Amino acid sequence: MAAGLVISAPASGVGKTTLTLALARAWRDRGLNVQCFKSGPDYIDPAFHAAATGRASVNVDSWAMDRGTILHLVSRGRDADIVLAEGSMGLFDGVAARGVCGTGATADIAEMLGWPVLLVIDPSGQAQTAAAIAAGLRDYRPGVRLAGVVLNRVASPRHEDLVRRALVDAGIAVFGALPRHAEISLPKRHLGLVQAEEQAEIGKLIDEAARFVAEHVDLDAVLRSAAGWSPQPAASGLNVAPPGQRIALARDAAFSFVYPHMLEAWRAAGAEILPFSPLADETPHASADVCWLPGGYPELHAGRIASNARFRDGLRAFAETRPVHGECGGYMVLGAALTDADGIRHAMTGLLGLETSFAKRRMHLGYRLAALAAPMPGHRPGARLRGHEFHYSTIVAQPDTPLAVVHDATGAVIAETGSQRGYVSGTFFHLIAEDR
Repeated sequence: MAAGLVISAPASGVGKTTLTLALARAWRDRGLNVQCFKSGPDYIDPAFHAAATGRASVNVDSWAMDRGTILHLVSRGRDADIVLAEGSMGLFDGVAARGVCGTGATADIAEMLGWPVLLVIDPSGQAQTAAAIAAGLRDYRPGVRLAGVVLNRVASPRHEDLVRRALVDAGIAVFGALPRHAEISLPKRHLGLVQAEEQAEIGKLIDEAARFVAEHVDLDAVLRSAAGWSPQPAASGLNVAPPGQRIALARDAAFSFVYPHMLEAWRAAGAEILPFSPLADETPHASADVCWLPGGYPELHAGRIASNARFRDGLRAFAETRPVHGECGGYMVLGAALTDADGIRHAMTGLLGLETSFAKRRMHLGYRLAALAAPMPGHRPGARLRGHEFHYSTIVAQPDTPLAVVHDATGAVIAETGSQRGYVSGTFFHLIAEDR
């Protein structure tokens, strides 16, 4: 029987990912099979999980996915010794309006699966108040159970002692305290952590994090705090249709934001994925019946994309007879032009009229519910798609036929409708699931 544990915190930036990776690697080094998941729509952390555990990690999301899909996804942990679900933002942070089976909060997953929560608390600038915060999180929502706390970035032994005493007095277990340790800081950029595949030293960094955490955290006590768990058969599986039978998938440093469960769903439905690299000036495979350009960092590689004539000409030729779809960064590359952060305008493929700019950055972030007005690969007009948008680009022009009526999680209509022209379509949101 596996044991399940959720790793969360009062807020973002406290150290959830580092602790998750460290625990996973430390237990793996002890011979345990460790399975990780990511609660919420973060498409970067699962690759770090896989690097730490040697097992593929996927996202689970209570706003976009139904209970059956979530149970189906987590059932891959049935042969593991310990299953870790890393949360997003703060424990109870979600959207105001309930989605399919929750608000997207990590607490939804903890309650649904019956797994206790290991809190990461950063007591910088406070002492006993950290215990008040932990106690408030423990008592905020019936059905969410607190396993205990790991303190992160404690300033001194005296600081640790003050916080520990207050937590123990509040009846909260303290599994360990981590001093500040710059050597295990994960590098970041504007959309989150620098991706695992871009970091040649990621294995060494995770090893150092595991060593450091093993020195300061009672790994056996944390393991004992996890809940015994036997996954139940799910009534339903993944609700994601493949966009085609043979899918040409752009995949490199500029096109890398792909939810792992999407690729698994496509393969499970019998589709074949044919990766190609626009940055290497490659074209979609001639035998593909659809091309998919995921999001990523085209703004960091705009000059190179603009100069890769073989890629651009090949994609244009492909789009004359077969569907092409782009998500976020992929959508921008399908457009007419992209202006980078330095104000330099780069011509893109011109398959759509979209123009975007990073010269004046503005964050666009949140869940999206789209009702398709036109077809897109794998989905008919009228389909209701759930996804998530996160980018800093500004729309300069979006002249083509809108692909969908798009609402945010509050029900408000937003301007990022996506576009459709001929066989080509694009959205700013990353698809997570279609409503059943």
